[in-house]
Formats: sequence, C-alpha cells, structure tokens
Amino acid sequence: MRIRTLSQYLFKQNLFLLLTTLAAGSALYIMADLFDRLDDFLEAGLGLGTVATYFAAKLPLIISQIMPAVFLVSLVIQLCLMARSRELLALRSGGVSLAAMSRFFLAYALLWCLIQMAFSQLVGVYGQQIVRSIWSEQVRGNIVEKKVLYNIWFREGDLIVEAAQLRPAKNMAQDLSIYEMSDDRQSVKRIITAKNAFAETGKWTLHNVQVLDPVNFSVTNLPQMTLDLQQDPMTFVHIDPNVDPASLPMWQLSRVIERLDASGSNVERLRTAWHMNWSYAFSIMSMALLALALVTLSENVYLNIGLSLVLTFMYYVVYMVGATMGQKGMLLPWMGAWLGNIVFCSVAGGWLAWTMRPSGITRS
Repeated sequence: MRIRTLSQYLFKQNLFLLLTTLAAGSALYIMADLFDRLDDFLEAGLGLGTVATYFAAKLPLIISQIMPAVFLVSLVIQLCLMARSRELLALRSGGVSLAAMSRFFLAYALLWCLIQMAFSQLVGVYGQQIVRSIWSEQVRGNIVEKKVLYNIWFREGDLIVEAAQLRPAKNMAQDLSIYEMSDDRQSVKRIITAKNAFAETGKWTLHNVQVLDPVNFSVTNLPQMTLDLQQDPMTFVHIDPNVDPASLPMWQLSRVIERLDASGSNVERLRTAWHMNWSYAFSIMSMALLALALVTLSENVYLNIGLSLVLTFMYYVVYMVGATMGQKGMLLPWMGAWLGNIVFCSVAGGWLAWTMRPSGITRS
C-alpha cells in the first residue's frame, strides 16, 4: 500500500511538471517556427485559419521531437525539488532506497516510450503529411494544376512505360519510353519513344513517335500513335518520388523495405530509418537514467537543468552520428540507430549501478 501511494504521488507530480514543460517547449518551438516562416505565409496570402491548421497538424510532430528532452528536464526538476524539500532524505530514512525509486521511474519511462511510439506513428506521421501538403501546395504554389512529376514508371499488360515528366492535371506526359515485352516476357519486342503523349479514356495518343524493332533492326518514325493504356495520370497526383520513404509510417516503410530488398536494392538507409523510429521513442528510457544519475551528482536544480540541456544536445549528436554510420553501412542498421541509447544508457546505468552498490564492511 505504501509503495502504491508513493507511486501515485510520484506519477502525479511528474505528470504535472512534464505537461507544463511540454506546453512551454511546444510554445517556444511554434513561435520560433512562426517567425521563421511568417514572410512565406504572408507572401502566399494564407489566411489565419490555414496557418492555424498548419501548426495544429505540426504539433504532434513537435511533441514527438521534443518529448525526450522534456522528459529529462521534468524528471530532473522533480528529483531536485524533492531533494531540496528533504523528501528524498525522508524516503531513504523510511526504507525507500534509490534503487526502488529508480525501478519506478524506469517503468514510468517505459510507459512514455510506448506512448511516444504510438503517438508519433499514428498521429505525428499523418500530421506531417498535412503539413507537407500545405507547405508545398499553398505556400510554395506547387498546386495540383502545376504539379509536375518526374521519372514515373508503370506497367500495364505487356507494356512497361517510363515518362520523364508527367503533368497529371493536364493528362500529359513528356519524353516517353515504352518497352513492349514478348509473350514469354523474356525479351523486348518493340521499343517505342515519343516526345509527348496525351491520355484519354482507355487510350494514350503519342506524338513524334519512333518505333525500334530489335528483331529486324529497323526504326520507324511516325507522327502519331495510339496505344490501349488504361492508366489515369491523376492516380499519380499524390505520389511524389522526391518524398523520403523514411518519413512513411513504420508499417508502410516495412513493406517498402521488403519490396526494394527483393529487387536487390540497397536498403540500409531505410532499415536504419526503421530502427531510428524505435530508438528515438526509447530514448526516453535513456533520459530517465540520465536524470537519476544527475541527481546523485548534484541536487542543484539550476545546475542540473543546464546539464540536462547539454546532455540532450550531446545525445542528439551521438544519435545522428550513429544514424549516419548505419545509413552508410559503417555499422549495422540497428546498431547505428541505437548507438545514442547504447552509449548513454551504458554510462548513466553504469554510474547508477556503482552508486547503488552495497557498501563493503571492513572487519578488524
């Protein structure tokens, strides 16, 4: 009963500090981002509602990004305030050891790791898509009517079609290369190139056409050709090859990795990105260990807040270095993604283990 009461007290106290710190951090982040992008919003003529929607959609991403640092600062403040008010001393006098408190805070941190993971993947990713849409289509003027897609490939029947440029809203493609496969799909029957093409219902009309017959070694030039292609260019309007696949939800990213890996592509960058989603969520566990280690070194709240910010910066540096090494194949993808957690958990956890070790008794 005593442990349950203590756990409830620590939980409520930290939750208040965490939400307060999170609100302050999010507000500062949004203000800095607003001032950075204000000229772009004004130049695009966006209304207050659209700007509010932009930041509302971006808020989950902001929370996901700053949550580890917020957790560290809130826990440091809580432990230092408890030390200042002699609560930690009273707990130790009452038989509640640092190890018992550490177990509670690590379990509490694990809960936030899972919340962070679910929040970032279920809310943050889709909010990021809305933000990207507003920024590209309304701020940068990359609206559907002007949208140009590059290097689009699709397959239909025996035809493999490559379009250097595709303008979906105009149903127009430019610089096409079309490969007509043989019935057994083992060779190319014809290669058709065209300067441009216009898509209509059930067919594409090609202009300035050149037909290469590799069997007869002949080339035929035609002013126009019609092919039976059902593909609607508007289906590609939401597919942008320049979008980083690593920003996809994890379940979609997993399918992309499987598909590319089966085709023989290098997927180390994407595998690293997949592991980074997990490792960043579980960085909250590293922050819990750091907070507990800091309070054993000093109980000065101002000093520890400053050290927390420095350690957060150092964590991000190691985290990004590890991610880069994983993406470049210098480390295994999982090892590169988890390098920050491995280093900081080892250092902070090792210090805590040393601090909480049983004291030896010397007999004369």
